[in-house]
Amino acid sequence: MTKKQRAELVQLELEKLYPEVPIPLDHTDPFTLMTAVALSAQTTDKKVNQVTPNLFKAAGTPEKMAQLEVSEIKELIKEIGLSNTKAKNLKRMAELLLEKHNGVVPQTYEELEALPGVGHKTASVVMSQAFGFPAFPVDTHIQRLMTQWKLTSGKNVVETEKDAKSIFPENVWNKLHLQIIFYGREYSPARGKGEKDFITKMMFEK
Repeated sequence: MTKKQRAELVQLELEKLYPEVPIPLDHTDPFTLMTAVALSAQTTDKKVNQVTPNLFKAAGTPEKMAQLEVSEIKELIKEIGLSNTKAKNLKRMAELLLEKHNGVVPQTYEELEALPGVGHKTASVVMSQAFGFPAFPVDTHIQRLMTQWKLTSGKNVVETEKDAKSIFPENVWNKLHLQIIFYGREYSPARGKGEKDFITKMMFEK
């Protein structure tokens, strides 16, 4: 099976499995989405969704977040890994949104990635899911599965993102990256043995 055929198989099977893909992180607007994605680094979406209701109740806007002390933010997110650093980042991120962007989440990678706690992956999620720009954020599931499916060399997330964008049509990027994440969680978890990973089997088992 050629790389092109494998890519087409991935699209076809994932579209059957996940014709609709909700964004896994609970949010109400670009600011709360960006906050949730920033919090999700090195922790699960499930844990983030358990913490953000109280956080957003207290600080669901840049204005309210900036008014809190770092210690107050940390108390609200203490169940999440790296809460010290993330609390500092959230406060400064909110302050910069107010100082430089009138409290509005910007719509360019350069401006987003200049915010504390907002790396390229977070910026890509915001650009694609909040604003509808074509993007292909790469998380651990996508990195693992793209390598497993031999659609990338898997050297790093930058290469994987570049390969994904060259293999898959631009009009499916925003949906497909979520479909791969859902598939990874359900059929090919990192700590599992991949018994349910039927896409890999379809590709490589004779």
